[in-house]
Amino acid sequence: MLKVNEIFHSIQGESTYSGWPCAFIRLSWCNLRCDYCDTVYAYQEGEDMSIAEIMEKIDSYDVKLAEITGGEPLLQSETPALAQRLIESGYKTLIETSGSIAINTLPDECIRIVDFKTPSCGMSEKNLWKNVDYLTKRDEVKFVVRTREDFDWALEQISKRELIEKCAVSVSPVFGELDNQVLAEWILESKLPLRLNLQIHKYIWDPQTRGV
Repeated sequence: MLKVNEIFHSIQGESTYSGWPCAFIRLSWCNLRCDYCDTVYAYQEGEDMSIAEIMEKIDSYDVKLAEITGGEPLLQSETPALAQRLIESGYKTLIETSGSIAINTLPDECIRIVDFKTPSCGMSEKNLWKNVDYLTKRDEVKFVVRTREDFDWALEQISKRELIEKCAVSVSPVFGELDNQVLAEWILESKLPLRLNLQIHKYIWDPQTRGV
């Protein structure tokens, strides 16, 4: 059984799959407490569901892109089995994780989107950098930045850990705190192939809307 916070059908708002219809499985619980978190309701809320029950709901959406998110989905021991079931059922399967828990338990076909934490959120010491060794070309790394200091720190990690050579790397502004244009200019100044990652679902719907 898995503790599931919500399952919904929406437009993928982030990553290189941004804009595509996607089925989302948001799992409950998180081991981090980022001060800009926009899904604090997933810390505790949820109901127990079997993988079969989850798949029945996901299949009803009639899409072939699925994302497991949270919370922190890797806290639950059955998450790799859920990812495997999605893959076997023909879904391109994404999983978004904070990077604080090892990602090598997931199926090889799973696309891991690793959200390494920057200093201003207060959780950067929780980053498990061993995860860099597990990244493949199909995976993605994301840094959410609030300040210039966050951005410069991210650039340091990108260089030190040769992330651009390993996978796609994106940078996101903390919604409502860092101006998109400012971050875009920083990316251009860096002259690195970084992707500006905006949470487009927050521009389509009210930013507080759940289930999108």
